[in-house]
Amino acid sequence: MTISETLKSLDSYLADRSYIEGYQPSQADVTILGVLKSAPTSATPNILRWYNHIQSYKPDERKKFTQKSLSSGVSKIISSCDKAAAPADDDDDVDLFGSDDEEDAEAERLKEERLKAYAEKKTKKPAVIAKSSIVLDVKPWDDETDMKAMETQVRTIVIDGLVWGASKLVPVGYGINKLQIMCVVEDDKVSVDDLVEKIQEYEDYVQSVDIAAFNKI
Repeated sequence: MTISETLKSLDSYLADRSYIEGYQPSQADVTILGVLKSAPTSATPNILRWYNHIQSYKPDERKKFTQKSLSSGVSKIISSCDKAAAPADDDDDVDLFGSDDEEDAEAERLKEERLKAYAEKKTKKPAVIAKSSIVLDVKPWDDETDMKAMETQVRTIVIDGLVWGASKLVPVGYGINKLQIMCVVEDDKVSVDDLVEKIQEYEDYVQSVDIAAFNKI
């Protein structure tokens, strides 16, 4: 398979995908980006769309991408590049595995080095832990509710992946204050809905709980 055919296969693969593997950028995208020496042409619009998107991330941001293994389909697309065949004219701007006059053995060596480097990086670099910063509005029943006791009860909630932060009282009218409290949660460990339900279980103090702010970290 020529480089032109290989690019067409990759372009077809990306026709209904935003990323090489999964639904968010990963080191698989970085790996494929590394074997593209320059920007694709309009002859492969799906590769060009993907390429421009991944290039929009700064190098430091790409280092934080999660680790994902290349699927067999993507690996076959890379392996199918036949350096013995000269590329078509529309391949001049893209060189997958080095210059056009490299021999097959050299191209294979470079490909193996890149795949080996990716595998080593995958085993050594820890996965990025997805976290969210949340601000909760905890509302009391009336102005006679003991707000310090309310906060104490809220902070007794202990969940793996939950860290409580700063808090303050915010006036809502008629002498009533609400407790506004921050927390950071690990997305894979803490369900925000479950956290809200746990707070609302303190019925002697809590009338309702609202999410005032929710930001991914």
